[in-house]
Amino acid sequence: MAGPAPRGAKSDDSLFQTLIATAVDGIMVIDERGIVQVYNRACERLFQYGAEEVVGQNVKLLMPEPYRDKHDSYLDNFRRTGSAKIIGIGREVEGRRKDGSVFPLYLSVGAGELTGKRIFVGIVQDITERRASEARMQQLQEELSHVARLTEISHFSAALAHELNQPLAAIMNYMSVAKRLMTSPDALAKAQEAVAKAAEQAQRAGQIIRRLRDFVEKRESKRTVENINLIAEDAIALGLVGAKLANIDVRTEFAPDSPRVLVDRVQIQQVMVNLLRNASEAMVSSPRRELTISTAGLNGSGVEVAVADTGPGIPEEVMSRLFKPFVTTKENGMGIGLAISHSIVEAHGGRLRMTPNQGGGAVFRFNLPAAPE
Repeated sequence: MAGPAPRGAKSDDSLFQTLIATAVDGIMVIDERGIVQVYNRACERLFQYGAEEVVGQNVKLLMPEPYRDKHDSYLDNFRRTGSAKIIGIGREVEGRRKDGSVFPLYLSVGAGELTGKRIFVGIVQDITERRASEARMQQLQEELSHVARLTEISHFSAALAHELNQPLAAIMNYMSVAKRLMTSPDALAKAQEAVAKAAEQAQRAGQIIRRLRDFVEKRESKRTVENINLIAEDAIALGLVGAKLANIDVRTEFAPDSPRVLVDRVQIQQVMVNLLRNASEAMVSSPRRELTISTAGLNGSGVEVAVADTGPGIPEEVMSRLFKPFVTTKENGMGIGLAISHSIVEAHGGRLRMTPNQGGGAVFRFNLPAAPE
């Protein structure tokens, strides 16, 4: 049952009735007081109310709070001022079924006149499945990101052990010196100095472990306003563990006035770590091993991060597929690091791309929009 035709329309207008009745999307027409005039079969399926229960009633019957309380005042404001909030555009809202359950829907509203009276035509789509699909994709991306982080950890675990051994060995040496010096009253100041240095080394080891724990941790995405340079520093500490052992010359060029960004810190750190590890591994057999990570402001609109290496570059046959899953130039690579990095950057409103490095190698760049004021 599609409900009666709008006032003034011919009741025998079979084409109109057929279009309304067979439409896949919910279609309803209300007058300027919010009273439902037309309510098609798709609406009956969506809201579980029959047309005879809705036609002639205020449309807010189909709305949960806070939409229900606000709708009459919205129509009243539109009648007085002509100011429209959603008319002519679409937006995601919520609907209320007869059993009281609430579901997400996409609503498009158009305004017009019929026999000299204003009417509003609403088209509604149930987006429950789309929301569920988006949630599943988000969960899948988080799972893949976690796997990618674990893969990165396995790649530099040996070098990380070496990095941790340095401060731990230094702590043992400083404490041994302090123990000997404490037997002499005249050497108390030197003993205190040795203990202080041991504490510094312990702090350094703790920082490495904390960064590693945050990086590996599986958790929900959380965006905060961050300084991109500080994220880059942490990424370098993780991604370039063992760079000295590989004789890689690491250079940083950080713009001090880069605008802050609204990001998930760990996810963006993951992107940087992946790019840094890829760059360092690409230069294993290169006679010149220079890795440069830089940040730059984009005229206040955002920031750009670049990771440049002097390796062999990316083969032409791989370039067009570089950011697709399971595409890799590594012998034992999974081929998901760049794909995940690409999706993370895009989810943040940015873009990840690759260009050849002058003189050989590759430069990976990604941009992020500036955080709102």
